[in-house]
Amino acid sequence: MKLSAELKAFAGRLGHTFERTDLLVESVTHASKSSPTRSDNQRLEFLGDRVLGLVMAEALLSHDPSASEGQLAPRFNALVRKEACADVARSIDLGAVLKLGRSEMLSGGRRKDALLGDAMEAVIAAVYLDAGFEAARDVIINLWAGRIDAVEADARDAKTALQEWAQARGLPPPSYDQTARSGPDHAPVFTITATLRTGVSSASSAGSKRQAEQAAAKALLDKVQKTAPTK
Repeated sequence: MKLSAELKAFAGRLGHTFERTDLLVESVTHASKSSPTRSDNQRLEFLGDRVLGLVMAEALLSHDPSASEGQLAPRFNALVRKEACADVARSIDLGAVLKLGRSEMLSGGRRKDALLGDAMEAVIAAVYLDAGFEAARDVIINLWAGRIDAVEADARDAKTALQEWAQARGLPPPSYDQTARSGPDHAPVFTITATLRTGVSSASSAGSKRQAEQAAAKALLDKVQKTAPTK
């Protein structure tokens, strides 16, 4: 199968030359664009998720030989979760080559975390099926290298960390309230305010409620930790 100029450029950004170009095409084809003659990327996504998980687990063990399972697990989750995959996808402009149905295009599908994350996993599977595990591993390590180096020693998500901070001080879990929404229907921006019972709060905005909640929790945790009295 002959690749378009856009897909050839994408393969260059990915860092892999495909022998089976049909795998690359399948990996960037969303279910909304599938047909009896065109397969979508859902099966590849299933496989790519497992390949990514194995590579990340191996990389984390090598990166910090002294880390316990309790330390490794949250780091692993931070590196393989959908948002992380979507961020990597954005770094190589995967959204530009996604094959989407009209409805998904109109609803901003090229920017959605879920679609980008799924497609990134599918692309990983395409590399794996095209050239084997080592080739897939090389692509993943190259794309995730900075994230592996920078992953926090305690990579719990911000909402969990804030809740544990509150509970340790006898406070109930913080509340999360949507305080604003802007932007068009196909690309909304949500503003979420996280509040502790003490009245301290922080607000953050993002393209999904989950992201906004996480950002608000992180901002609030940073605020209370900076203002906490030193012993």
